[in-house]
Amino acid sequence: MKRLQHRNKLMPKPVRVLDKWFEVENNFFLELEVNSCYSVPGQFIQVGLAGVGEAPISIASHGDTLLLNINIVGRVTRMLSKVKPNEYVLVRGPLGKGYPLQSLKGNNLVLIGGGCGVAPLAAVLDYVCKNRQDFESVKCFFGFKSPDQVIFKKQIKHWAELVSINISVDKDLKLKQELKQLQDIERFINFEGFVTQALEQSFLTNNNIVAFICGPPIMMKHAVKVLKSKGFKDEQIFLSMERLMYCGIGYCCHCMINDLYTCIDGPVFRLDVLRSRPESGFE
Repeated sequence: MKRLQHRNKLMPKPVRVLDKWFEVENNFFLELEVNSCYSVPGQFIQVGLAGVGEAPISIASHGDTLLLNINIVGRVTRMLSKVKPNEYVLVRGPLGKGYPLQSLKGNNLVLIGGGCGVAPLAAVLDYVCKNRQDFESVKCFFGFKSPDQVIFKKQIKHWAELVSINISVDKDLKLKQELKQLQDIERFINFEGFVTQALEQSFLTNNNIVAFICGPPIMMKHAVKVLKSKGFKDEQIFLSMERLMYCGIGYCCHCMINDLYTCIDGPVFRLDVLRSRPESGFE
């Protein structure tokens, strides 16, 4: 299996597509023939097609292949959704800084994700499951709009063997009994309401624990408020920030949060680092 590493981070590398599938409408997975074990969970790549362009996508695995979860939101992602197995895409990366899992051994973990924000946390869970002895309890709170919008179904069944999985849906909880495509994960869909409400009702303490958050900005802000109400300090909370990242290496400056480059200083930041940057929204 190839290793994804470039000396010249501006030079894309052709990578073969092993598989592609849709789990929900306008959202698809790409599995690439490249080893993602050399990336840090939370990092991203730039992936695209010649003559079309490229887009920054979070790495959603930590294993022998590289998994991407992609929302169709524009021309590049729409064209990527038409790629077939054994065709090639162009990849740059891995880029940015991820979650500092190596330095957090021995901690309890709580992972909070909303929608496609679950993707970088999927890489975290792959890493944790392969190194389960390095961490204490691991609790996951994932939120989706409705049962038919749940993604990472196959992975959820595997993760649930080693960590606690709690899935909330904004509406239509009763539909989970009628949807065959849930692939027997309906038992993990146990709350109707926002994921932050499920988090608020949970029994969490701030003892020897760190939190990883990724999702829509408003969800992340509310999740931080809930954690703070439970006694979490800023140093215990890590967030994966989303900005317009074009170059991925700090040249274009589109992704800046005050003096920080999301593409090289992040996308994962500890909350205390963001507090003094008004543009982060967490001041």
